[in-house]
Amino acid sequence: MFLTNEEMKTHLYAENIKVIQRDDETILTAAIQGALVEAKGYLKAYDIDKAFGAVGNERNPLLLIWVKDIAVWHFLILCNAGHELGLREKRYNQAIAWFRGVQKGDIDPDLPVKEDESGGNAAGIIKFGSNPKKEQHF
Repeated sequence: MFLTNEEMKTHLYAENIKVIQRDDETILTAAIQGALVEAKGYLKAYDIDKAFGAVGNERNPLLLIWVKDIAVWHFLILCNAGHELGLREKRYNQAIAWFRGVQKGDIDPDLPVKEDESGGNAAGIIKFGSNPKKEQHF
């Protein structure tokens, strides 16, 4: 599993997790699973099975941090008592901005690229554009 409930303690105190989930670990598990699905939706050009199938130190550390931030946001919407929702919302928005940057091709996340059957790049990313329009005045 890419991210476990125990690893969320780097982003939330254990006592806060206990208060919010009220002895029901499926709540945090559902938040993590939702975060993983949301993150995968932005990374279709990459081999998400390989990236999210990694465990331990093989995981991309920045990807792990952003997935945790998204999971915390989904988890905290259940209870706002004693939590800084403004900070968590800011971190959630930063995570989504990072994923959108990756999706646009502005950020290279150092993730395995999806391969097609022949072993080539199946990402299908095509960049296009043009130079700014120039006008000539005489």
